[in-house]
Amino acid sequence: MSKALETATFGGGCFWCTEAVFQQLRGVESVISGYSGGQMLNPDYRSVCNGTTGHAEVIQIQFDPAQISYADLLRIHLATHDPTTLNRQGADRGTQYRSVIFTHSAEQQAMAQAVVQEMQANFGEPIVTQVVAAETFYAAEDYHQNYYRSNPSAGYCQAVINPKLSKARALFKQYLA
Repeated sequence: MSKALETATFGGGCFWCTEAVFQQLRGVESVISGYSGGQMLNPDYRSVCNGTTGHAEVIQIQFDPAQISYADLLRIHLATHDPTTLNRQGADRGTQYRSVIFTHSAEQQAMAQAVVQEMQANFGEPIVTQVVAAETFYAAEDYHQNYYRSNPSAGYCQAVINPKLSKARALFKQYLA
């Protein structure tokens, strides 16, 4: 009996951070770092970092909705980055770091809008996360995949990713694999 997996695509700053958060969740079968939402065909990291392609750094998640719901993935996404800052997460600035939810169906679109509205009560500033229909997803280069798992002692992982993981573990321990 095969699982009926669904897809979620989120951008919330550097994809190394978001990838690490979602890889630790029960029901998440895969997380791929990549790019979406821009005009350039087959973008690469250098082009996206220039901020001229229109792409955001995103993760594409394959998940089992029998183990974790899309709504809960949305809540985790919104709670583990700052959805109130336009085109910025920490020191990362530019449209490539925007907060975005790319939806893959009308049901996901409605759920994303409802969860954003629900989560607004947790923030002192307006949530600026874009909720838009999914566009072409391009996987990032191999060296970006599984970055935290491959480089846990790297400075960026220690200084930036570890605090995000600690926060996610504290807030969402019921979903940890």
